[in-house]
Amino acid sequence: MKQAFKSTLALAALFASALAPVTAAPSRATSSAILQTRFGPVAGKVEGSKGQVRVYRGIRYAASTEGRRFQRASDPSPWTAPADASDFGSDCPQPEPGEVPVFSSWANPRGMSEDCLFLNVWTRGQGDNKKRPIMVWLHGGGYVTGSGSSHGYDGSRLAERGDVVVVTLNHRLNAFGYSHLAQVSDDPRYADAGNLGSLDIIKALQWVRDHAEAIGGDAGNVTIFGESGGAAKVSTLMAMPDARGLFHRAIAQSGSMSLAGFDPRLASALAKDLLATAGATTVQDLAAMPMDALLKAMVQSRSRGGFYRPVVDGRALTRHPYAPDATPVSADIPLLVGSNANEMRLQGGLGQPGNFALTWEQLPQKLEAFVPAAAVAEVITGMRAAHPGYSASDVFFQVATFRNYRSAALRQAERKSAQPAPVYMYRLDWKTPVEGGRLGTPHALDIAFVFDNVARSTSYTGPETKQTQRMADLMADAWIAFARTGNPATRALPQWSTYSPALRATMIFDVKPQLVVDPDAAERELLQRLLPEGPAR
Repeated sequence: MKQAFKSTLALAALFASALAPVTAAPSRATSSAILQTRFGPVAGKVEGSKGQVRVYRGIRYAASTEGRRFQRASDPSPWTAPADASDFGSDCPQPEPGEVPVFSSWANPRGMSEDCLFLNVWTRGQGDNKKRPIMVWLHGGGYVTGSGSSHGYDGSRLAERGDVVVVTLNHRLNAFGYSHLAQVSDDPRYADAGNLGSLDIIKALQWVRDHAEAIGGDAGNVTIFGESGGAAKVSTLMAMPDARGLFHRAIAQSGSMSLAGFDPRLASALAKDLLATAGATTVQDLAAMPMDALLKAMVQSRSRGGFYRPVVDGRALTRHPYAPDATPVSADIPLLVGSNANEMRLQGGLGQPGNFALTWEQLPQKLEAFVPAAAVAEVITGMRAAHPGYSASDVFFQVATFRNYRSAALRQAERKSAQPAPVYMYRLDWKTPVEGGRLGTPHALDIAFVFDNVARSTSYTGPETKQTQRMADLMADAWIAFARTGNPATRALPQWSTYSPALRATMIFDVKPQLVVDPDAAERELLQRLLPEGPAR
């Protein structure tokens, strides 16, 4: 049971850092670079294939949370001598995720600490009065695991090819960042504990705003983007009043599933259960216990260490981001949203290999995790009619993918399209050859292409080829164009119309990209009618 839990958490966490060592693609590092922050100077490196990218890793954007657990982040104490910014900072506390071989190319373990509020910057210019778009990446792993130091997120190539500034960051996670304690304690220090991870991101975005000119960027043109849990964080920030004005475009990749936060009643119940499991009498006891002890209690609690998300607390988050409609807080923010064709072949396949060889007799029981029991037969009949060549496994993976990913992306796009700002929809269809090709186009495959990092992603994309670089060229350039203008159109793509429920224009990313109106319409109509809203648990 323990190993099964670790495997499930690993797949949900994606590429959290505690995996096997990796041989990354070479990058030319030369002399050091100095960046003056408002707290003190930092010394980074000059890297990139042409030696033009200044890289600062592990910049402190907030003080350590050691001794201040469950409290809002504060500014760091100023320093005078240049701080070392040549390597990443510690990961925030999180459960051990286990090993996912296809992610081994991205592994970059840093060790854990409550002193973890760091960000990383890649830029081709500093203080040169050139206003580059700034692209701030929010890592995956749900609200539970992950960090901004994955090799898959290396920003050198994206900064080089698009002359953009790339920022990644760490923020508090799981019980450390999303324990709703306001109804457990009346201590004002803990009033925002249910949304600290998201508030950490806002503090990092404030750092970006304050240092935009120094890092060669434009404080008035910031794009937040993320995949899986990172996309959920993007969607949540779109509803947070304190984030307004800190970003101007948003990209949600395969992670629209958190269209709603926790209500305070459920979040309070989880917090009370954590206290009981930890043997803590008060929140102060929970705040004072050793980090490892709290992690252990979290995994043993009702949450199982993996059931966390932002809380609609009436303070930091005043309403659900996209339920019942799109939040008005970000009505003027353009959105690029989409998913991969076969997302659940990763979690539902590698995590449970038997699902690759299902029989039609086994399928109904398997689908009950994703489909109301009364609708299973109709779903199977409808999917076989929509896709006559599908096997039982194909039906299972596509229904699971729709329930956990595609449906939420569609609903987000539909609801957002009712607002003034444009919405663009995509789907990645390119199939990876790894695992004998049985993964198709799985969860997280897009990261290699968006960051133009196929050389760092061979465990997932296979060997570098003209095809893999073609996919990187297509997607990275579209993301850069969107960050620059709010429109992802490029010369290499067909004309990309905005999304609406009437047209449902969707860019299909493959070696030969195409714009398709309402792709797989029969499947969409069937499953939107029969499946509940929100991911299966």
